[in-house]
Amino acid sequence: MSDVKERTLVLIKPDAIQRGLMGEIISRFEKKGLKLVGCKMMELEEALLREHYAHIADKPFFGGLAKFMQSTPVVAMCWEGLEVVNAVRLLCGITKAREAEAGSIRGDLAMSVACNVVHASDSIENAEAEVSRFFKEDDLHSYDKSEYMHVYAEDERG
Repeated sequence: MSDVKERTLVLIKPDAIQRGLMGEIISRFEKKGLKLVGCKMMELEEALLREHYAHIADKPFFGGLAKFMQSTPVVAMCWEGLEVVNAVRLLCGITKAREAEAGSIRGDLAMSVACNVVHASDSIENAEAEVSRFFKEDDLHSYDKSEYMHVYAEDERG
């Protein structure tokens, strides 16, 4: 399925790690039919956090966010699929979890803005930058996902 190459980053955040939600979160993406092409547990260094959250690194709340994101390892995942960035954003729900739609990951599993169990790339451009920030090319895997014939219509599979 050569045309389904869009990739996005998802981080399972410390609150989800502490609450034992990794399996539930990964399962949501698998059930949707997305392909996991990279996955690793890692501790986040401050330099990586400053780069990742550059848009808010100068805000007064950044210190608290950095402390939270460094409180446990996170699970970094790279998911692949057709229009995957948008699909993952819909699965995750809005950032303010207590207002996220029921059925979404945040809507079902979280109540906070910061402790909202996952981070997901918000655009194709940011997804490309974020995936390369967290994964080397050798960390990502290309393989045929046999179920794609049951996930996408033939003309979508390329």
